[in-house]
Amino acid sequence: MCGIVGYTGKQEAAPIMLEGLKRLEYRGYDSAGVVVSFEGKLHLSKAKGYVDDLSKKIDGGRLMKGKTGIGHTRWATHGKPSDENAHPHVSSGGKIACVHNGIIENYVKLREMLISKGIEFKSETDTEVAVNLIQYYYKGDILKAVSQAALRMEGSYALGIMCEDFPDLLIATRKESPLILGIGEGENFLASDVTAVLKYTRDVYYLADDEIAMVTPDSIKIFNCELEEISKEPSYIDWDISAAEKGGYEHFMFKEIMEQPEAVRKALSPRLQDGRVVLDNIQLDPAYIKSLKRIYIVGCGSAYHVGVVAKYNIEKLVRIPVEAVLASEFRYSSPLVDSKTLVICISQSGSTADTIEAMREAKRLGARVLSIVNVVGSTIANESDDVLYTWAGPEIAVATTKAYSTQLAVTYLIALYLADVLGTITPEAYTDLVGGLLTLPAKLEEILKNKEHIQYLASIYFNKEDIFFIGRNIDYALTLEASLKLKEISYIHSDAYAAGELKHGTISLIEEGTLVIAMASYIKLVDKTVSNIVEVKSRGAEILALTTEGGASHVAHASDNMILIPDIHEVLLPSLAVVPMQLFAYYVALMRGCSIDKPRNLAKSVTVE
Repeated sequence: MCGIVGYTGKQEAAPIMLEGLKRLEYRGYDSAGVVVSFEGKLHLSKAKGYVDDLSKKIDGGRLMKGKTGIGHTRWATHGKPSDENAHPHVSSGGKIACVHNGIIENYVKLREMLISKGIEFKSETDTEVAVNLIQYYYKGDILKAVSQAALRMEGSYALGIMCEDFPDLLIATRKESPLILGIGEGENFLASDVTAVLKYTRDVYYLADDEIAMVTPDSIKIFNCELEEISKEPSYIDWDISAAEKGGYEHFMFKEIMEQPEAVRKALSPRLQDGRVVLDNIQLDPAYIKSLKRIYIVGCGSAYHVGVVAKYNIEKLVRIPVEAVLASEFRYSSPLVDSKTLVICISQSGSTADTIEAMREAKRLGARVLSIVNVVGSTIANESDDVLYTWAGPEIAVATTKAYSTQLAVTYLIALYLADVLGTITPEAYTDLVGGLLTLPAKLEEILKNKEHIQYLASIYFNKEDIFFIGRNIDYALTLEASLKLKEISYIHSDAYAAGELKHGTISLIEEGTLVIAMASYIKLVDKTVSNIVEVKSRGAEILALTTEGGASHVAHASDNMILIPDIHEVLLPSLAVVPMQLFAYYVALMRGCSIDKPRNLAKSVTVE
């Protein structure tokens, strides 16, 4: 959601910011803008639409001279998409400029106070409240003014700030919304995501909540909320810059689908040593594990869907009650959480607002929190008791693929680790499952080699307007993600149903020509799923079934078309079955002419509730 880039140094700022904003387009946005300092004045340009529209307006940045600036891509939360509501915003006195990710929850009250002081507003945004609040407190000390304003603001924010009186200075502060500082030589950066600055530096500081930074071309100083200077260790980003580029692929989503074998290999291999699961440096000691009475898995969107799969698998292997809960519902549901509860929080960005609040509620109630995240130094990673990184590298497409797959892979490791400690798995079964994990990357590669078959199936069904997914057990859990992937990027209405529930109402939706995609990989229940397939087929549905090579003979007679995946340990089936569904969604969206990497109305990282 939204994107921030800032630069101060020896080069012209506007072209660098435009380039950085292009790299942040995947986060979702509806307008863009930049402000630069030149000859003692702030110069602003912004436009509704894409970064390309802004770039044309300022001739690739050549029309905006200045070596210090901040830029932004906005995803509307307060006020419609428009030039007026686009960021950056400049204070009513014209002296201070600001870009902002997040939401100022008490902006109405602050706006009324500022209006009573004679300050005029030009937009409908909460960000204009922030910049005018800073102006209100500014008496020559911009650091103090930002600190005082931050104390008054409630909600989440990442702020990049410039002041006309300090032409080569950027101010950065954050609360519950990510912000990093890039370290260069004679130049420094700020950004909401490291992908914006990877071309220029791999050394970054991750700002923590309530910290404030002063960034000049030659220095970065970081202060706590008491304005005491603090020392932080920089982090090194070891991503290959090509990981954040298309590398010859038409879309980032397709590239990231194809990267999944290697991503899963990186998530698993270091943690499988001599046939045993080794979980980094987490502190889940055996005494604590043996005291556990309940596990919650919390996430949003695809991360929640990972949790649903993990619920089935952890309960099967570990024999502890597990509940997968939407993060946006968790803290409002009076969860039964105490010191004997483990809460597993899943988030690609580590900055998902609802998951952050769920995590904090769990900790307040006494639970231990283990997080599964991709972004090192993110809020969820920093505040968890333990963290397991997915090491998936940058994921640019809004619709997640490799993040889902690596998160799922990590949940297998957790299940095996817990089961081993509790003695709920035999040595033979443990060895068998570890062996299955080691074969997973190669079997993913095997599926991707047959992508043309998925493309052919998409060509048959891409004009459907209603598609239903059915399955049982882990197949049902997988239908949730398969349906979401399709609707996210193709805009086709799709729903996921537990196959056994069809007779309880939803079968009334089936009519002649309706496409039903039946997930039938879980061989223990394949015959029951086939019975459900026959039920919908007899009512006119067309059937596309996904099953294993070993299950093909059970399913073929009841299906119009089939997708086959290799046989593998039943716990690991979702990791294989999800890939054809990602490809199917991709090819359907491609044939419908949809915006695949940046689907309408969606953002990559949702940092507001």
